[in-house]
Amino acid sequence: MTRRRNRSSRGTLIVVTLFLLSSAAIRIGNGAGQAIARQADPEEAPASAEPSQCETAESLAPLIDLFKEREQKLLTAEKAMSEKQKLLEQVEGEVTAKLAALESAEQSLRDTIALAETAAEDDLSQLTQVYEAMKPKEAAELFEAMAPEFAAGFLGRMSPERAAGVLAGLSPEAAYSISVILAARNVGAPTE
Repeated sequence: MTRRRNRSSRGTLIVVTLFLLSSAAIRIGNGAGQAIARQADPEEAPASAEPSQCETAESLAPLIDLFKEREQKLLTAEKAMSEKQKLLEQVEGEVTAKLAALESAEQSLRDTIALAETAAEDDLSQLTQVYEAMKPKEAAELFEAMAPEFAAGFLGRMSPERAAGVLAGLSPEAAYSISVILAARNVGAPTE
C-alpha cells in the first residue's frame, strides 16, 4: 500500500515539475524575443516610428515640488504624532504612578479597617466577659439602664446560662424588649 502511495506521489511530482519547466521555457523564449527587438539597429526601424520623448527637468519641476510639499506635510505630521506619543507615554506613566499610590492607600485603609474591627471585636469580647463574670443581679441592673438594642448585643454574645440569669433579673418590660430584639436579629438572614 505504501509503494502505491510513493508511486502516486512521484508521478504527481513529475507532472508538476514538467509544468513548471515548460512555463519557465515559455517565459525565457518570450523575454529573449523582446530583448532582441530592443537591441535592433535604429537604422532598421521604420521611418514612420516616432522618437520617444524624454521628460525634461523643467517639465518635472511641478511634480518634484508637489512631492517635496507632500514630504514636508508627512514630516510635520510625523513630528506631531511623535510629540503626541511622548505626551501619551508621560500621561500613562503618571496614571500608573497614581494607580500604584491609590492601590497602596487602599491596602493601607483595608489594614486600618481590619485593625479597627479586630480592636472593636476584642473590646466587645472583653466587655462581654466582664458582664458574664458579674453576679446576674448586678448585671441585670446595668442591662436595665442600657438601651434594649445595646443590651441585646451583649446578651447575644454571652453563654446561654449567664444570659438567662441576667434576663431573669430584669424587669418584665426590659426582658421582653431585649428578647424581641434577640429573636428578630436573624429573621431576614438566608437559611442556606
